[in-house]
Amino acid sequence: MRFVHVGDTVRIPLDETMAALVPYRRVGSYRYVSATDVIRGTLGIDELKDRIAIVGTSAPGLVDVRATPTKEDLPGVEIHASLISGALDNAMKSRPAEALAIAVLTILLVGIPLAVILPKLSALAATLATAVVLALLLGVNAWAWQARNLVLPLAGPLVMLAALYFLAVVWGFFAETRQRQLMTNLFGTYVPKEIVAEMAEHPEEYSMRGQSLDMTVLFADIRDFTSIAETRTPQDLKDLINTYFTRMTVCIQDKRGTVDKYIGDAIMAFWGAPVRDADHARRALECGLAMQKALRELDPLFAKRRWPALRIGVGLNCGTMSVGDMGSHFRRSYTVMGDAVNVASRLEDLTKEYGVGVLVSENIVRSVQGFVYREVDKVRVKGKREGVAIFEPIGVQGEVRADTLAEIARFHQALAYFRERRWDESEALLKELSASTPGVKLYRLYHERIVHFRVNPPGTDWDGVFGFTTH
Repeated sequence: MRFVHVGDTVRIPLDETMAALVPYRRVGSYRYVSATDVIRGTLGIDELKDRIAIVGTSAPGLVDVRATPTKEDLPGVEIHASLISGALDNAMKSRPAEALAIAVLTILLVGIPLAVILPKLSALAATLATAVVLALLLGVNAWAWQARNLVLPLAGPLVMLAALYFLAVVWGFFAETRQRQLMTNLFGTYVPKEIVAEMAEHPEEYSMRGQSLDMTVLFADIRDFTSIAETRTPQDLKDLINTYFTRMTVCIQDKRGTVDKYIGDAIMAFWGAPVRDADHARRALECGLAMQKALRELDPLFAKRRWPALRIGVGLNCGTMSVGDMGSHFRRSYTVMGDAVNVASRLEDLTKEYGVGVLVSENIVRSVQGFVYREVDKVRVKGKREGVAIFEPIGVQGEVRADTLAEIARFHQALAYFRERRWDESEALLKELSASTPGVKLYRLYHERIVHFRVNPPGTDWDGVFGFTTH
């Protein structure tokens, strides 16, 4: 950088082209006097005494006006005045010789971290971060201008900042759109649309990684489907099963459940993931009962199309399960695994043994209050050492008829007599129940057990638990 020295105190910085930066003052900072008044002597001598007077023209017609940052038609004489004032006040601004290096360094030091950080931030956080950096750049530039009379490069860093912010916003928009599309593609076919919409609003809260969660799982299977399939044409069978699956899936999604998979003629669904649901057990139980009701609503349509009326068994259990994206490199699915899942599958198998539509575990009974349950048995299913109490949900308390409640109470008493080996009392109650409601397989089942135990009494260690080794 070069300087022009005027005396010992005035120093004017010049750039490599020998040009100086003019420190423009506000319009109106200088007083204009008419040259005619000076020539005629009408201007008092005190008006010019000890002052610097610059002779020039100000009329536009004399073509000595210039476009400046302060005014588009500033007289050239005032530009000279601003230059002199700046020199006398030591307010002359200078652009350092390292301006280009400073600009590049600023872009690198600020741009690289922002390029890494901004795409990872939310739109609001990215805006706040950009605003902070912008304020910092402007603050440093203003300090250098006021305190050091330095003109630091600002356009390059500002363009870089604006470009990074724009790219971050665009990247965030496309990344969010892609994430939402991925969420919709991933869950849209087996999760209710409203749940997918909730997930799409905050996709960062949901993950495909494996987790251990308290959930409820449901299995439903068509009874005697093999014999049904053997009597239908392939197209007829496809239409039948699609109609059935569609109606059952509506029931599941109405209760905010996730359809895990269709396994032949079976359906597997769960509650509690991917969206957490503290009321997952109740929703699943309501779904199981709704599926039985919806199946009967399909009877007129099935009859019209000459399809056989379907019967299904539903098994439900809740507990800790592993949930996540599981499978191979070739095919994966969002599913659940664990002992609690296996119990629900066993319960669905047992529905045909007891002739009931829905079986639930004691975990469901403890979790879902306000329902009427009939205890069916205590069983030791395959893979479980301990006996599991299983129940048939009858309906919501207050909506179950009084005679049904009385029938359940009598059966519970017969069950208690049975476990106490009081065969005669239990048999008498079971006969009364069979007479009042004939055709109930559960009553016949216990009567057959009593006949068996009379001939083959259980051992002294018998705990009333029945073992199903085939399930």
